[in-house]
Amino acid sequence: MATAPAEMPVSERFEDVTLPELWGEDRWREPFAALRADGGIHYFEDSHFGPYWAITTAKPIIEIESRADVFSSEGNLGGITLAGQGIQNLQSYEVPMPMFIAMDEPKHSEQRKTVAPSLGPSPVAEMRADAIARTGAVLDELPLGQTFDWVDKVSMELTTQMLARLFDFPWEDRRNLAIWSDILGDIESFADEEKRKHRLGVAYEMGAAFHALWERKKTQPPGKDMTSAMLHSQTMSNMEEGEFIGNMILLIVGGNDTTRHSMSAYAHTMNMFPGERDKVENDPSIIANAVQEIVRWQTPLAHMRRTALSDYVLDGHQIRAGDKIGMWYASANRDESVFPDGETIKVDRENARRHLSFGYGIHRCVGARVAELQLQVLIEEMNKRRLRVHIEGEPDYNPSCFVHGYRHLPVSLERY
Repeated sequence: MATAPAEMPVSERFEDVTLPELWGEDRWREPFAALRADGGIHYFEDSHFGPYWAITTAKPIIEIESRADVFSSEGNLGGITLAGQGIQNLQSYEVPMPMFIAMDEPKHSEQRKTVAPSLGPSPVAEMRADAIARTGAVLDELPLGQTFDWVDKVSMELTTQMLARLFDFPWEDRRNLAIWSDILGDIESFADEEKRKHRLGVAYEMGAAFHALWERKKTQPPGKDMTSAMLHSQTMSNMEEGEFIGNMILLIVGGNDTTRHSMSAYAHTMNMFPGERDKVENDPSIIANAVQEIVRWQTPLAHMRRTALSDYVLDGHQIRAGDKIGMWYASANRDESVFPDGETIKVDRENARRHLSFGYGIHRCVGARVAELQLQVLIEEMNKRRLRVHIEGEPDYNPSCFVHGYRHLPVSLERY
């Protein structure tokens, strides 16, 4: 890539990394490498989502995440994606849907504490036996030597099963969770009125389904699922409609995307790096670390957004109150100062756990342990059956700079 003169505007010197085609065509790595090489902090005057600060290295992202008093996640200011324009700039068919990840303190922690116990170490440990049984059943139904879509048959199926369990959602309707997640997590839909209208209809459809579940569970003793936890909590039992739907969107998209796309990345990367696959297949003790490395490499949510509440100097750069900040986790997870040769999967990478795929600070992913459990169990059960994935065609990637993942991945299986 040719280097443009430093005096040129950033938008002319560097490719706009928010463009959906950059992600859909899987050619986002080189533009981010160029941004990191040039200091890692750049103000784009004119991006696909308007002016914003692009933060592409790990250290300043951690600083931003650590200063929630300065850098806001508040939905009224634009929330957690670069697409958000704030409460003052709502478009047709756009309705405020607050969610606790897009709230500042103290309300953020009050609501987070309601669902966190359902996703803590003890509940996750209790999920393990069920996860093993369900994963084994899915794998045992897969054909050998025939091409099929790994995303559909494995990644999507296992994540929707886990989400149905976590919410005590009707089992026969679990695939709706993935459909809703894909539509509601699509930030590109905000630019088109018809897509916004469709998205809003889907949000209300999802809300109606969860309201029906909510009403049913009111007549039952409290359970260990997250629906019960919210229903019987002081902070979330009387949420208004928009907030109820917003939090359901958060938990579904978060629960679906992190795990689903990491599971697909496992299948893809083990084929790309056969030497690393051999390590995973021959050394069970390395699987837990391999999980972290795969999540680092994939980075299922490519960015998170913050809005500056006050002026702040970030590594010599003057950020003004009201500025939009994009924290590019996908780039920071390849920051050469933290992860040498970051484009390569190294299942025994010593610092793989330092990845930022789950965020950092008070907004770190509340369901991280569940995501790790599901991916670890999948790898263990594949090894137990001596199953190996072969990629049979080009992956079909999601054309979005927010949810970073696979729409389809044609594969076949063989025993080794």
